[in-house]
Amino acid sequence: MSTFLLQSVIFLGAAILIVPFIKKLGLSSILGYLLAGVIIGPFGMSLVGGNGQDIMHAAEFGVVMMLFLIGLELEPKAFWEMRKSIAGLGMSQMLFTTALLFGLLNFTDWSWQTSLAVALTFSMSSTAIVLQTLKEKNLSHSVSGQASFSVLLFQDIAVIPILALLPLLTEGQPESAKDQHHSFFADQPAWIQAISVVGAVGVILVVGRFLVVPFLRFVAKAGMRELLVAASLFLVIGVSALMQFVGLSPALGAFMAGVVLANSEFRHELESNLDPFKGLLLGLFFLSVGVTIDFAVIFMDPVTIVVMAVGVLIVKFGVLFMIGRFFKMSQDQNFLFSFGLSQVGEFGFVLISFCNQLDLIDTVINAKLMAVVAITMTITPLLMMLNEKLIDPFFGVKTKTDEEGEIAEFEQKHKIIIAGFGHFGSTIGRLLRANGIKATILDNNSDRVELLRNMGFKVYYGDATRAELLKAAGAEEASILIAAIDSPDINRQLIDMVRENFPKIKIFSRARNRFDAYDLLDLGVKNVYRETLYSAVHLGEDALVEMGFRKYTAHRQGQRFIKFDEDALERLGEKRHNMKEYVLSMKDEMEWQEQLLYNDLEQNLDLSDKSWDSDALKDNFQKTA
Repeated sequence: MSTFLLQSVIFLGAAILIVPFIKKLGLSSILGYLLAGVIIGPFGMSLVGGNGQDIMHAAEFGVVMMLFLIGLELEPKAFWEMRKSIAGLGMSQMLFTTALLFGLLNFTDWSWQTSLAVALTFSMSSTAIVLQTLKEKNLSHSVSGQASFSVLLFQDIAVIPILALLPLLTEGQPESAKDQHHSFFADQPAWIQAISVVGAVGVILVVGRFLVVPFLRFVAKAGMRELLVAASLFLVIGVSALMQFVGLSPALGAFMAGVVLANSEFRHELESNLDPFKGLLLGLFFLSVGVTIDFAVIFMDPVTIVVMAVGVLIVKFGVLFMIGRFFKMSQDQNFLFSFGLSQVGEFGFVLISFCNQLDLIDTVINAKLMAVVAITMTITPLLMMLNEKLIDPFFGVKTKTDEEGEIAEFEQKHKIIIAGFGHFGSTIGRLLRANGIKATILDNNSDRVELLRNMGFKVYYGDATRAELLKAAGAEEASILIAAIDSPDINRQLIDMVRENFPKIKIFSRARNRFDAYDLLDLGVKNVYRETLYSAVHLGEDALVEMGFRKYTAHRQGQRFIKFDEDALERLGEKRHNMKEYVLSMKDEMEWQEQLLYNDLEQNLDLSDKSWDSDALKDNFQKTA
């Protein structure tokens, strides 16, 4: 077996074994890849010799693909609408963090070029960790979530000029950099090189706009998914090769190509085709980084590494917190924003490796910086937990005073608790209040809590998945808990916790779709309400009326349809794990329901029975008058 194939088997096997274990601990998959690389590397089991450079060359393409997909997500119109927050939050974070770190690193014996390169690297935060954490906590649309996205977006874009700047910091182009970035025009006069660069950018813009989309349409007509996958890879590789040919970063070309295609109808198809390749290649990249971490160097000077890691976290937290105050974030949102972005991100590994290849940093510094990045990323979940348990309870909205100036604790406890007060939960709350039923309302979006309080709702800020909060809200005496949180995963966490700690309370749960409903039924929840079912049936009823059905008849048929569908839900849920059997059962259920509804319609087709169809009665009265 060739060395490359053997290394590939070892790398992939390590990832498959280690990464799922790390994910179960609630940590980032990136840390799993790094740990797997350490285990199989020269400082672990020594299963791969050297630095795994063969794999590294292939894996670096994952970075290029990541930047293409980032460009693809930057729809120009949406990007323009966010320009103020991206420029304000993102640019100020990058500039202040880089300036402070650069000033502190100048007290070391490093050159100013090395200090600047490291400062730029450490100013980056982890897109993977931050966005995943916000998604898991259902905070993506909060003020801190939107601010974090703006900063991360600016950082992702900033990677391109940083990659272009780093070679300019080298004092005399090192041989390794020459080999890596050699281009066809390298020996030509400067004006020819400039024309070649402008020409390459123009080719990407023109070809992307006028040729690539027709080309993808032509490929799509073949009806073969594998050809679209091949066309997607061909596009990224071709653009990268063109940019390298003229002496520019392949990542820059990939990013530009993504932006050009962001408005095309193939945007989502390209994303879905390339995302598995990006994830795998990036995983291999981080594995390779783990292999190259020199623990012998780290153990020689652990104090310096720990001091650097803590210093970076403090500096970034301080800068982010000041920015949050300037942009008038509430205290709890500002703490979440600052803690969430205080680590050094995955692009830190990319930039450190690039700096090492350019000889901006030596092998010893490279190992130390890699360790600093890994430590800050590892500690982020702990910082978020610290914020949630110890800091947030003292700075959240629930500490703010109400109109009477008293602390807004749980002054009253009601028989109904609503967890999640977005569009779904607030509709339930309004209906209950309109009928004289009061409920204790919980939501973990502080801005929404503040808004709803101003509208007259008694809403409390807090994470409903915490047993102590539900106990304080009166869950032990309450009759009904309405689980109306937007995220199905968090809703399931809530239900698990409630069934374990408050077994007497009756649970009414929101479900996004049929398959979410199946999962809730498996948890023992009997009262499951699908978002799409009732509104879809209501629309169908209106369509029947428009086609000539009486309103009473259409409503009766809609209600019977809902009953039949809900009765079939549990039967079908038991078979969903066998897709072939599930499809056959679903088909039989649909045919049976349609026959029952048709029979009911035939039996009740009495045109003189208007029931409560007031419009039909009015029409009849006008005709006889």
